[in-house]
Amino acid sequence: MSLRASTLSARPLPGWVRVAAPVGVGILGLAAWILYVDVAASAPRMLPSPVAIVQEFVAHSDIIAEAMAVTATNALIGLVVGSLVAIALAALAAAIRPFDGMLAPLVAALAVIPIVAITPVLNTMFGASSQFGRQAVAGLAAFIPVFINVLRGLRQSRPVHRDLFRASAASPGQTFRLLTLPTALPYLMTGLRIASSLAVIAALVAEYFGGPANGIGTAIATYAKSGRAALAWAFVLGGIIIGLAFFLVTSLLERLSTRRMPV
Repeated sequence: MSLRASTLSARPLPGWVRVAAPVGVGILGLAAWILYVDVAASAPRMLPSPVAIVQEFVAHSDIIAEAMAVTATNALIGLVVGSLVAIALAALAAAIRPFDGMLAPLVAALAVIPIVAITPVLNTMFGASSQFGRQAVAGLAAFIPVFINVLRGLRQSRPVHRDLFRASAASPGQTFRLLTLPTALPYLMTGLRIASSLAVIAALVAEYFGGPANGIGTAIATYAKSGRAALAWAFVLGGIIIGLAFFLVTSLLERLSTRRMPV
């Protein structure tokens, strides 16, 4: 009986269940939100109805789209640059052990730097009219998970496989292309999937602490302070859409890359 139960639990869920479950949870959450705000009328002033939020999102879609474009661009630049730097340094760390030892404390220090501390410094350093500070914060947020995952992936190839390639007179380039890279690719894609969400969050939060007066984060702070709660939440919805788009794209890339890998 226990063997049968473990077999059933290990069986993958049907595709429709994996889609219907989060959709159902979302619908239940929206229903509870509407009941709490519109029916019970006991919500705080800064928590508007989802209907009001959608109405504000549609009515101000032009300015919300402009702010979304700014935040998404900063997050994308930070994600791409931070990931490329992380891949390059991870490759050096995997190939040169002393370099790995020197880099480990620096990566650990970067991992614990709070966004609220580094953003004002970068904005002051590069000027209040520059987006570079926000992009740099997003790059730092993306760097850590990509570096850790790529470094782990580059070290996953087994010694017996490396010895086999060496005995076959394979060049270092062939060994990297046929052994090291396919082994590390799933780790890279996992790191990118994690980094995509972190880059969006970092870019959005960085907009609260100076810099140009545009972007999702700046708009949320501005309209929340002025008491326009529904419009502030409409910008929050814009930020959620950006985060979901980044996550879905990187998840799709991860799935495509793992499907194409030789078994």
